[in-house]
Amino acid sequence: MKSLLATLLLSAAVSAQDRPNIVMVITDDQGYGDLACHGNPIIKTPHLDQLYAESTVLTDYHVAPTCSPTRAALLTGHWTNRTGVWHTIMGRSMIRENEVTIAQHLEKDYATAMFGKWHLGDNYPYRPEDRGFEEVYRHGGGGVGQTPDVWDNSYFDGAYFHNQEIVPAKGFCTDVFFEQANKFIKDAAKKDEPFFAYISLNAPHGPLHAPQKYLDLYKDQNNKIAAFFGMITNIDDNVGTTRKLLADLGIADNTIFIFTTDNGTASGANVFNAGMKGKKGSAYDGGHRVPMFIHWPAAGLNKHRKIDTLSHAIDFVPTILEVCKVENTAGVKFDGLSLAGLLSPIGDYVMKDRFIITDSQRIIDPKKWRQSSVMSQQYRLINGKELYDIKADPGQEKDISKENPEQLEKMRAFYEAWWTELEPTFSQTTEIYVGHPDAMATTLTAHDWLNTGPPWNQGHIRRGDAYDKKKALTQQKHKGYWAIKVIEDGTYEITALRWPDEAKHPISAGLPSGQAVPGASKAFREELGLAIPITKASLRINGKDLETKPVGEKDTHITFTVELKKGSHQLAPVFLHDKGEIGAYYCRVSKK
Repeated sequence: MKSLLATLLLSAAVSAQDRPNIVMVITDDQGYGDLACHGNPIIKTPHLDQLYAESTVLTDYHVAPTCSPTRAALLTGHWTNRTGVWHTIMGRSMIRENEVTIAQHLEKDYATAMFGKWHLGDNYPYRPEDRGFEEVYRHGGGGVGQTPDVWDNSYFDGAYFHNQEIVPAKGFCTDVFFEQANKFIKDAAKKDEPFFAYISLNAPHGPLHAPQKYLDLYKDQNNKIAAFFGMITNIDDNVGTTRKLLADLGIADNTIFIFTTDNGTASGANVFNAGMKGKKGSAYDGGHRVPMFIHWPAAGLNKHRKIDTLSHAIDFVPTILEVCKVENTAGVKFDGLSLAGLLSPIGDYVMKDRFIITDSQRIIDPKKWRQSSVMSQQYRLINGKELYDIKADPGQEKDISKENPEQLEKMRAFYEAWWTELEPTFSQTTEIYVGHPDAMATTLTAHDWLNTGPPWNQGHIRRGDAYDKKKALTQQKHKGYWAIKVIEDGTYEITALRWPDEAKHPISAGLPSGQAVPGASKAFREELGLAIPITKASLRINGKDLETKPVGEKDTHITFTVELKKGSHQLAPVFLHDKGEIGAYYCRVSKK
């Protein structure tokens, strides 16, 4: 028997006017337990609680234990490791150029836009505007104030990349991203054009900042929890505003409104963790079981209903394509399954039990069994060794591997086959294009250094820090590099910088601390900019120093001219000082 969703949308031709709109809100570092509707006794989330009460809720929905990998799976329908995204830094957070995102699937029939956090590549061809999103309003890297972001950005009154142009904004970042999304929604509704609004937030990820009125809501909590929960309540208010807008525009009924998060809680586990073990980064359920609310009145998904069937972020794309009747013209073979039948309010559809894998690698190249969970409806296999009956033991306290050798081996065998299939792709380094007609000038940042732990936020840059500040001025040899792909032979200018272009500051000079903002953390710009006695700059390509130039006291950048051949290269301009060298934290590359 076909589901109601199939009856409503899938059995007949769907005109452009009939296609449902899609609004997806995904938050950063908010766990399953960081919602009042899930039992948290402290947090205030009235609008999300209402959405929960009016939605179909997937109670056993999983993602990756960290942010970039989750977003890669969510947007492609592929295992995170297949997409090339298994870390949040070190060149392993850029989504492979051969992946097809949900926006690319939808762009022929939908207006597409993303707001907030992309974290899947800041250079061509990995940016959202290269991957099917027509309207883009975002910060750089994985968060406001991270290394690829606009210099000296903070969560208040910042500046953002709007369709590649840096534009100033007023207000708290989450409010700004929702305001931009709401403008897009209004414009699409005015044109009677179906739309996909991907509202992907950097909050409540640290640093923990929030408008004062939200901090004041949690005065009786410690500063960290007050800011973390305050950020979530701010998100909650924005969700309420956007839902009201949809209603006022008369398009709420045929809008699929989705709320979810990207990994387990980063800060709330000690307050309430819904009985789960682990938090962000963990292989246990607390690291990757997250909320998933789906509200769609036109399809009967406007009443509270729980679905306990195991599901994963890889299921999102095939599900959306089916219910929106969008053809998979790219012929993508998804790792996920469509949940259209499962979501039917009729409730007559039963999915066959399956195995799903999530892991947290966070290293240069994936390591077998590292921080892994093989999941079935009843069991969890952790790191290939520990086995838990998740139904009888949701807190994952009793390892039953010795009592269940057959189940253990069945799940290990699935993982072995999965690994064997994916392992050959791990060596396919995701390279930043140089000299492409669509991106003749490229700005590289230390966030994407391979082979070393990079300075991933601007506080590290200010400290003159190559990730480990103890080595800042004693590391004799810079080991990192950018993996670049030169598109055509030619003459290229390579400009090495310690501070980004916007700073317009001498390479060796220090910087005063920047302005503080409300919250429980220091803004990255509050770090004092360390003066480093840099005397020379050297252009290193493929491990060889090709040219060295002096660095004067007033020099803000050093430019080299070099002939580059088409193909793959390792680019690593460095600055020399009295105790060794540091990598150029920023680098411009342009074809002459």
